Amino acid sequence: MTVKNIRYLPGEHSRARFLRLDAATILKRFYRCERSLIVSQSAWLAGIAALEAKMTLPRFTWQDTLTAHALRERVFELRYPRRMLEIGEDAPLVEVFDESINAPSAQAFILALAQVFKPALLSAYRSYIDSADDLSDGPILRALNLAIEEKEAQIGWLESQVEAMAGSERGQRQEAERWASALQERLEQVGGLSLEAAHPAPTPNDLPGRRPFKLAEVPARDPRFHLCHFYWPDIIDPNFAYGEGINLQLRSGVSHLNEVWAVETGGAILHAFADDLDWEYIYDAARWTYDESRHVLMGYERLRAWGFALHEMPLGSYIYDSAAGQEPIVRLPKLHYLQTKNICNN
Repeated sequence: MTVKNIRYLPGEHSRARFLRLDAATILKRFYRCERSLIVSQSAWLAGIAALEAKMTLPRFTWQDTLTAHALRERVFELRYPRRMLEIGEDAPLVEVFDESINAPSAQAFILALAQVFKPALLSAYRSYIDSADDLSDGPILRALNLAIEEKEAQIGWLESQVEAMAGSERGQRQEAERWASALQERLEQVGGLSLEAAHPAPTPNDLPGRRPFKLAEVPARDPRFHLCHFYWPDIIDPNFAYGEGINLQLRSGVSHLNEVWAVETGGAILHAFADDLDWEYIYDAARWTYDESRHVLMGYERLRAWGFALHEMPLGSYIYDSAAGQEPIVRLPKLHYLQTKNICNN
């Protein structure tokens, strides 16, 4: 028997840090962490009072959704034809991200995003890019570079929002700081979010103030506005005309501002059905919620331009209130029907 002595040229190369499946494993880890925050950010919308935060988080969530979508598609390419995105060895890490939703208050939730979870993703993306190259990782580098820019901006805005919330909710600041600190410690216990696999925490630390998440059945509202149930007379008086000219302009502005209920409902149904309907649904619901937040800002900015102070702007809640105590599925057709009706009438 003749043994062939086959020789090869050297295969080592500075760019060969990640093999195909290695890259897929890391990017899947990033996707799972992004997905977790997308769900928790959506779930908390109804429980956040400050209008700026309630309207800005949907934009951040949509940015995160686009990042997660790019990561997911790249994983499928790298693992073709396999289409499974199992959590697997990343379970200890994803479980820490999943805890974000169980914050004791809106302030604690925002603080943990600003100080723990967004910085973890930002650091991980930077580490990946530092070890990547344009040939093997080219298809995902654009998305990660954009994600880095977005995460930097998100962290800056969230930190400023935390300071604003601390000024109006002083009693919750210490509780929020303990919550964020404990989550950071838990994240470090499992090895953090990095290019390496996480590991179970030998003795998980306590999470002080942890409250199992429950959707806000009564939406939190910004007290700077004129809070009410019904924001326009024709809601309870069918004979009150839409009006023309200035009256019609005012009704349109106020109606758009009050689509805040649709933002909260979009977040609620994304959270409610994320596990059952999975990514395609999450992707569409995140965009829907973001679109509704832009409608609100359209009305808000128009009213401000006309010279109205916040306390002169009616902010109602009757549509969101009407689904209290009912199954989450009730909110889905309500959002579709009433938004279609408003679009047609406006």
